[in-house]
Amino acid sequence: MREVGRTVELELIGVPSNSAGTLDGVARAPAALRRAGLAAALARAGRVHDAGDLPLQAPGPERDPASGLIGPGALAELIGAVRRVTRQALAAGRFPVVVGGDCPLLLGCLAAARDVHGRSGLLFVDGHEDAWPPRRSTTGEAADAELGLAIGRDGDDLPPDLAALLPLVAPGDVVLLGPRDAGELRDAGVPSLAGVVELHDADAVLAAGAGSLAAAAAARLRDRPGAWWFHVDLDVLATGALAAVDYRQPGGLGWEDLEAVTAAAVATPGLVGFDVTIYNPDLDPDGAAARRIAAYLGAAAAGLAAARA
Repeated sequence: MREVGRTVELELIGVPSNSAGTLDGVARAPAALRRAGLAAALARAGRVHDAGDLPLQAPGPERDPASGLIGPGALAELIGAVRRVTRQALAAGRFPVVVGGDCPLLLGCLAAARDVHGRSGLLFVDGHEDAWPPRRSTTGEAADAELGLAIGRDGDDLPPDLAALLPLVAPGDVVLLGPRDAGELRDAGVPSLAGVVELHDADAVLAAGAGSLAAAAAARLRDRPGAWWFHVDLDVLATGALAAVDYRQPGGLGWEDLEAVTAAAVATPGLVGFDVTIYNPDLDPDGAAARRIAAYLGAAAAGLAAARA
């Protein structure tokens, strides 16, 4: 990462995507976060290059009978667009801050990290495991499946251009923090990623101390692949902390827990980029959640700048 004085160079990338095949909900998140002052919050920590919101193919809600996914063509375009702009930021020595939209944008981020750094790891913070076999997903949304796809699981029926990308990260280079959907997976007969990747559910994160557990996980990623990506799905938070998400569950982390995880992550060498997803501004009429998320991201950027000063 190139430093400018005592600042870092950040690249803000908006991804207005919704894998439900619509233009509403989470697809409106990047614009809402900008209105809430995100660029200014980041600029207090470093120089911000705003790549704007990526122009994406108009979606459609049809589910592909072969893969089981909604809009695999739009998904491939999304991954390619995120990959290109994120790779350009990384190659220029900037730190990408990618705001969505929903979780499949992670596949483009990981592809870019692989392009620039070769082997890379992933700290995946999410209220769900996101490894449903696409044909068994109850929704058909790629947001149900992106981590499974990233590690090369259940991609046999994907279109060739998507299948050729995978896997993007080795299971042994993934740490998953915060899921709380084990019961749902068990009831559906869907195999958990426990035992496939290093997984600490929400209860384990809270019991161990979010910051210390995240610091240890990030250190392992630093020592194994060296370069690694940080993904945060905001539905890792309890509904009382953030209600503006589509798929709510009991339990979850508080803001202070997520902030502790994030502080540990940005302080650990090897981190090359950060994405945040799943905020739905349609469920946030007064914009209070957007302002809270912008403040969270600003604090994360400040922690990154302090660690690299």
